Amino acid sequence: MPDLKTNLAGIKSPNPFWLASAPPTNSGYQVMKAFDAGWGGAVWKTLGIPVVNVSSRYGGVNYKDKRLVGLNNIELITDRPLKDNLIEIEEVKKHFPDHAVVASLMVQSKAEWHQIVKDVENAGCDGIELNFGCPHGMCERGMGSAVSQNPDVLETLTNWVMEVAKVPVIVKLSPNITDIRVPARAAKAGNADAISLINTVQSLVGVDIDNFVPYPTVDGKSTNGGYCGPAIKPIGLNMVKECAQDELVNLPISGIGGIENWRDAVEYILLGSTNVQVCTAVMHYGFGIIREMISGLEQYMADKNFNRVQEMVGLALPNVSNWENLNLSYKVIAEIKDEKCIGCDLCYVACDNGAHQAIGLNKETRIPYIIEENCVGCNLCSLVCPVEQCITMKQIDTGKAEVTWRERTDKDDIPKTFNDELAGGIGHFVPKPGDAFKK
Repeated sequence: MPDLKTNLAGIKSPNPFWLASAPPTNSGYQVMKAFDAGWGGAVWKTLGIPVVNVSSRYGGVNYKDKRLVGLNNIELITDRPLKDNLIEIEEVKKHFPDHAVVASLMVQSKAEWHQIVKDVENAGCDGIELNFGCPHGMCERGMGSAVSQNPDVLETLTNWVMEVAKVPVIVKLSPNITDIRVPARAAKAGNADAISLINTVQSLVGVDIDNFVPYPTVDGKSTNGGYCGPAIKPIGLNMVKECAQDELVNLPISGIGGIENWRDAVEYILLGSTNVQVCTAVMHYGFGIIREMISGLEQYMADKNFNRVQEMVGLALPNVSNWENLNLSYKVIAEIKDEKCIGCDLCYVACDNGAHQAIGLNKETRIPYIIEENCVGCNLCSLVCPVEQCITMKQIDTGKAEVTWRERTDKDDIPKTFNDELAGGIGHFVPKPGDAFKK
């Protein structure tokens, strides 16, 4: 069988599946139960000065079959005494010496950082994760995502920790930022050993339209929270890719965000993650999902002839390119299998109203058909079709290269100001290096 063991910057675990710092890692009981089930590591729910948490704490986003696709939480860091957590960390390591136990930390002053690092190391943790990502409650106090949004502060705090840390240090980044590479580079400058991302996305998941209060409601009021679950996976994948491709970051990555099964984990690993962290899926389905995750990953690796997880890390990165480098001569069009069609006409409505009017309807049978000369291969029809493999995309040879974008040359007579460029149709030219437009 393939070897699932991983090593993130010196933190070893029997498999790449860790629990993220969150409610499922709030106690030694939960972490030991998870390790018994098969999880390879756990990042302890964030330790610091204990807080008083609110009630209620969670809001959800459901879709069609009521499956929880997104979870919003307004819960803060641990509300348990530090001493209790340290005792339980020590107990967990005693029973599970080969599993990764990582302490998530969030304090303020240099003295507090130095002391809590020593405390968790004395308790036996294998690594430390700095929570610079929490998007609610703590950031208003100058912690959490407020640190990710200030690279100078992030670098300083990381350096404080690295002055005393004897175990590997991971910096957890917030997605609530314009360019995720900025805090990742700051973590590198602060001498961090690794980064983890993404933390939750700042959000409001809905409003009670009868009482005019967003969810979750706390005595008639609410606040923005952190959004997690399957809905944020595309954000997480893109940000992991951004950091993995950046030569100025060049740090091992623990991937987080919307991971529910082994396929999700493989996608993160192929885009540069050494391991993955899971939270919402466990809150939804329980620790037992790890059995399918492990068996699925083992089978995938065996099918693809991978012997170790590390062999998979980053394999998809060379295939992620800037838009202008894509092959404009490549062409696909939709193809409908009549025998599978149930006559719902969703593809027709979607294409006629929201795309390129490339689908017609047979007046007698109501079975749709493709108008090939109009089809641009956008995939919309295949995405809305409720029947698996009823609509597929097939490649065709157009015999010519499509040109929709070209690089500017010195001979081009184009406006020099940003507003004039907009008026002239920005997008027809790629500015040369050094070009700058005035707002």
